[in-house]
Amino acid sequence: MIGLPWLYALAGAMFAAFSLLSVLDRSNSKRFGNAAFWGLLAVSFFAGDQLGDFGNGILVLCLVGLAGFHALGRGNPPTSSEAERADYSMRFGNKLFLPALVIPATALLGTFFLKDSGLIDPGQVTLISLGLGVLIALAVCFAWLRPPALAPLQEGRRLMDSVGWAAVLPQMLAALGAVFAMAGVGEVVGGIAGEVIPEGNLFAAVATFAVGMALFTMIMGNAFAAFPVMTAAIGLPILIQQYGGEPAIVCAIGMLAGFCGTLMTPMAANFNIVPAVLLDLKDQNGVVKAQVGTAIPLFIVNLFLIYFLAF
Repeated sequence: MIGLPWLYALAGAMFAAFSLLSVLDRSNSKRFGNAAFWGLLAVSFFAGDQLGDFGNGILVLCLVGLAGFHALGRGNPPTSSEAERADYSMRFGNKLFLPALVIPATALLGTFFLKDSGLIDPGQVTLISLGLGVLIALAVCFAWLRPPALAPLQEGRRLMDSVGWAAVLPQMLAALGAVFAMAGVGEVVGGIAGEVIPEGNLFAAVATFAVGMALFTMIMGNAFAAFPVMTAAIGLPILIQQYGGEPAIVCAIGMLAGFCGTLMTPMAANFNIVPAVLLDLKDQNGVVKAQVGTAIPLFIVNLFLIYFLAF
């Protein structure tokens, strides 16, 4: 049965290819740093289970060391020329986006129709369908546009080199959230919140939960990292168990409140700093500043949605 190991192997093969192509890229003065970084990621996908907690911890420290010592550089691999890209744009226009739409379409159809196929793990069918969609989209591109054989890997490497270490920041922050939850940070925060929230004041409890989700997301850069902490602290013991809130609404809209924090923090580097780098913005915090005006009213709306819909 096809499960996550197959998807991990696909991702590992991709990062291994990035590593090998980085070694061969003489135009990048930091090619060996890039090769080591993407190679370590490939190892984590291929053999993470075999490395164990200690081995994976050492691997993460090596990744942090490579990023911290600025060992990564930006490659500029040759694929298609500017003239060829302009020609594609003139000939096909917005149709060039069609292969990208194959990916979500395959994920959606696979979720509905492959769940009971017996070929794919039912619990992972959406992720497996997403990976399948990527492969189908690649096949469509090759059949339709006939790019150079290594173009997808080279362009993927170009993008990952541009993003750099921030590409793995969401996974690291999500893991940090799990570590915080296991260390009992949620219970500590819950104890503090229990002393601050007035007894019997539902709105204050909802506001504390929503504000906590946004603030922890701003600190940790990822709502998925904030969620286990704030759910253990306030969401589950106070809003759900004490006040009888609907768990699905509390958790789902609580995550949306956390996402409002994502819009307002440079710690969410993949959303807010990477676009500034890719677009060569003079102000690296320009994306964050532009989003604050949306994030604050959206947060207020989410707070009241929890209050009125969950109870």
